[in-house]
Amino acid sequence: MPFHRDVVVVGASAGGVEALGTLVRSLPPDFPAAVLVVMHLAPGVSSALARILDRAGPLDAVAAEHGAPLTGGMIHVAPPDRHLLLDDGVLVLSRGPTENGHRPAVNATFRSAAVTAGPRVVGVVLSGVLDDGAIGLRTIVDRGGLAMVQDPSDALYPGMPENALARVTTEYVHPADLLGKVLDKVVRTPVDDMPASPVPAALLLEERIARDGVRLGAVTVGGSTPAAGYQCPDCQGSLLEVGSADGQFRCRIGHGWTDEALLGAHDVELERALWTALRSLDERVSLAERMRRRAATRGRPGVNRRFEETVRESSAAAETLRRFLLALDQEIRPDR
Repeated sequence: MPFHRDVVVVGASAGGVEALGTLVRSLPPDFPAAVLVVMHLAPGVSSALARILDRAGPLDAVAAEHGAPLTGGMIHVAPPDRHLLLDDGVLVLSRGPTENGHRPAVNATFRSAAVTAGPRVVGVVLSGVLDDGAIGLRTIVDRGGLAMVQDPSDALYPGMPENALARVTTEYVHPADLLGKVLDKVVRTPVDDMPASPVPAALLLEERIARDGVRLGAVTVGGSTPAAGYQCPDCQGSLLEVGSADGQFRCRIGHGWTDEALLGAHDVELERALWTALRSLDERVSLAERMRRRAATRGRPGVNRRFEETVRESSAAAETLRRFLLALDQEIRPDR
């Protein structure tokens, strides 16, 4: 028999507060579906996102609590350092492994909703950088759900919308101020019943990892999980290729990465290493200059010239590296 799509999962990152505020402002007071919101948040700090969204629109917005029922007409916001998952109409907060360096992660929530609610789910991707949410949105569609994406030209940071659209074809691509109106129409429209398809074993494993972490042997080399030849930025363990989509990796203890997020994490590591090298060069210049002055005072011209050359070479290298880092800083804006 016909059913309604009554679970809405929304993912955002950089620029997401503005997009989320615009979206919830356009939802009506009698919006019937439950809404789960995931935004990348730094661990160890409190978040005001639930209060911001509560004031932005007519729906009640609350920080999600473990074991609370999924409630229609309410916005449940993922708290810092917890994945927001679903289990048969109940919210689950998990300290499962980070995904793309994040907890909460958009992919984890999207995937859990797809497993639990299947075709009743609407996934919405808003402003953000990199590609968290793209694979999760694909999973929602594969399970019979519906995909909506903020128009990249409307997003402050178009990376997440663009990556979502690269994996999912959908007619629902709108500016944030229209998404709420379209979403309200979608959840009120009955959908013809469709046969339930079995959940793939790989998807169940991903869901269990986000919920419970990795048990010994759950992610091992061989067969469908060959070694990728890369290191996990979170724990420096070996990464394995997982999933049916290209560019998905997990380490043995469960940290998940997409290829784009992994490249971004290596950009951060590279920048950190270069700043360390610059500091070493500056210290080398300072120390060599000190030793040059001491040699000059003691009447040792040969030693003085040697340290002068060290100062010149190290100063030139430091200046070159400093210019490169200042230019690099304008390009690397990781989503952290």
